[in-house]
Amino acid sequence: MLEETPRSRTRAVIGEIERRIASRSLVTGARLPSVRVFAKTMGVSPSTVVEAYERLAAQGVIRSRPGSGFYVAQTAAPLAIAEIGPRLDRAVDPLWISRQALEERADLLKPGCGWLPSDWMPEAALQRALKALSRQAGAALTDYDSPKGLPALRQWLSRRMMDRGIPAGPDGIVLVDSGTQAIDLICRFLLEPGDTVLVDDPCYFNFHALLRAHRARVVGVPMTPEGPDTDAFARIVAAEKPRLYITTAGMHNPTGAVMAPVTAHRLIRLAADAGMSVIEDDIFGDLENRHQPRLAAIDGLQRVIAIGSFSKTLSAAARSGYVALRADWVDPLVDLKIATGFSASRLSAELVLSVLSDGSYRRHAEQLRVRLGRAMDETIRRVRALGLEPWIEPEAGLFLWCRLPEGVEAAGLARACLAENIVLAPGDAFSPSGAARQFLRFNVAQSADDRIWQVLERLLAGP
Repeated sequence: MLEETPRSRTRAVIGEIERRIASRSLVTGARLPSVRVFAKTMGVSPSTVVEAYERLAAQGVIRSRPGSGFYVAQTAAPLAIAEIGPRLDRAVDPLWISRQALEERADLLKPGCGWLPSDWMPEAALQRALKALSRQAGAALTDYDSPKGLPALRQWLSRRMMDRGIPAGPDGIVLVDSGTQAIDLICRFLLEPGDTVLVDDPCYFNFHALLRAHRARVVGVPMTPEGPDTDAFARIVAAEKPRLYITTAGMHNPTGAVMAPVTAHRLIRLAADAGMSVIEDDIFGDLENRHQPRLAAIDGLQRVIAIGSFSKTLSAAARSGYVALRADWVDPLVDLKIATGFSASRLSAELVLSVLSDGSYRRHAEQLRVRLGRAMDETIRRVRALGLEPWIEPEAGLFLWCRLPEGVEAAGLARACLAENIVLAPGDAFSPSGAARQFLRFNVAQSADDRIWQVLERLLAGP
């Protein structure tokens, strides 16, 4: 509610115009609402709007055209995602963590990153596939991909998803460059600025950054070892009327939790009752020791959109992801894909298909699961030796979510470790509510170097 003083009412009108300009709702040259219309919108008198417009004109933000109205004169500054919403400390901001982890420096250790070391990836299989592709003539090396993406790869994905109970035919699958691009396209398709989107709390930190770019309102649902807290989910859905829910299938990022079947079924019922859509990111599915229930299988791709990629298990350089969704949403999504990226990479799709088809990927995934199991056991041993406690002991996967000793905040520890060329992933980067200050996410595949644990031991011991 607006304050009662005339000065505060004028400030409120000025603030609303500035917000619309900053958010690109009003672009350079756009006509502002008429004085009478905006006075009604803001619940103030026309004289208050006139005074606000005159002040903005005096500052050069807008300009008056006699007989026509007021127009935006100021060119807005370039969009900076980090500035959308509350300013976060760059030392723990999700985008900052990603930027540091992507740096190519031999001396940089990355237990906080979200991918496997390069020597864990199937280099020999990729080299064979690249050599075979290099001998092909024509389309595979030079042409754009078809609108939905390489048919043979979509057929392979369809067979795998059908085996897992997800009714996705080849024509219901759209190939994209990555899981991130998949979410971006879906958000463009489903969301308007200001829509409420639910995420897990904690959740993969790039969900936050991407949703800020779409100017969505992000609300977190507390996580339990069996998945999202469904009682809290029901209360939040009733209060917030969300448009979308984004979650990680199978092994949750960052906690490593596995969604219990009863939790999955209740979430689908709640989503259906609320008329909301769900994005289920299955990027880590091939690292499971045993297959877990998928929301997309329970729902039958009615409200759930299944996405994934091969960046984490095959190659981050060969950008290849996919979206499986209901039939009447396929063509609009393909149109958005063409409008924003024109075509996915045919070369990447051909490369991925070659490795998937010759049996080497299946063997590679089996070896990864064994290797990750050993790394998980060793990382659990080492964190406990330092007084950290795993939130759960994950069944499989990359991630171990750990609580720090009492009185130690993850952000401060991360800053200190960065000075020693160690990139950590502090908990608040994953938590919309800021409720994970005492947590760190460890990537067990990136945590073998003794220097990580020596530095942590020294810093935790204090001065």
